[in-house]
Amino acid sequence: MKQIIAIVKPYLADKLIQALADLPVEEISIREVKGYGRQKDYLERYGENEYSLAFVPKVEISTWVDDENAQLVTDRVIAVARTGRLGDGKIMILPVVG
Repeated sequence: MKQIIAIVKPYLADKLIQALADLPVEEISIREVKGYGRQKDYLERYGENEYSLAFVPKVEISTWVDDENAQLVTDRVIAVARTGRLGDGKIMILPVVG
């Protein structure tokens, strides 16, 4: 069994969950997260102050699938959530031990 963790832009979360609904997924867990990547040095000036916009809101969607379905689910995540722009997110595939 594998756990697939996809960190995506918030506006894509519902679309991704719907796309995963017809796949052989054992369970889905969703949580709001914040993080930064290559845009970590971006600062916004507001008057005399600088505000860091480093922590960008994202949604983490975790799924658990059988080993033979891991590639199918991963391909679906990429097809739905990839925009090709900076900050698309990450996909992690972890073995489930137990």
